[in-house]
Amino acid sequence: MSISPLFSFALFVLLVGVFACQPEKKRIVFFGDSITQAGNEPGGYIDLMRQQVDTTRYELIGAGISGNKVPDLQGRVQEDVLSYNPDAVIIYIGINDVWHFYKFEGTTGTEKPVYEAGLKDLIQTITAAGSEVILATPTVIGEDPDSPDETNQRLLEYAEVVRQVANETNTPLCDLRTNISEYLRENNPSKQYDGILTGDGVHMNETGNQFLADQLKACLP
Repeated sequence: MSISPLFSFALFVLLVGVFACQPEKKRIVFFGDSITQAGNEPGGYIDLMRQQVDTTRYELIGAGISGNKVPDLQGRVQEDVLSYNPDAVIIYIGINDVWHFYKFEGTTGTEKPVYEAGLKDLIQTITAAGSEVILATPTVIGEDPDSPDETNQRLLEYAEVVRQVANETNTPLCDLRTNISEYLRENNPSKQYDGILTGDGVHMNETGNQFLADQLKACLP
């Protein structure tokens, strides 16, 4: 049976209309350290998000490297982020900028003014390339958010820097630190250092990865 030219044209118009109505997929890059690197692996928070978001609307890309601090992100933003031509970049950095002052012999953290300037430079570089930036506050070094330990207190200051930078630059904020603190106050009454959302006080366990996935899904543009 032959197909009439009129039918073929009508089918073509129908298909064009269907594809034209498809929502434009947004490419989101998650830019950070080992938490993000692990988040891109099976069971990590980015992997979980891929399973839980509408994949016709989002393409999620992990760009985390273990040990990274803000200056490291500045050094690789072109190659590891902007090369993807993303619609948005979620910057989740700050743990090592604090932790490396205390944790690893031969390493050092990032002084607060350098951290602040680095975040602003990343925002300027990424937005100049036409991509949106979403800032995320650093989460925990130890799972007692009210600990008087110096590392925790310093991390609180760096989280506040992120909030201030977001406010000053009109950048959307995903306040992971506030939300994880509320969760831990409720679910860690014995003030354990780890074992609730993390395996070592910093890196997420299964529950922690799902927690991050839920938080960051709510922050997707």
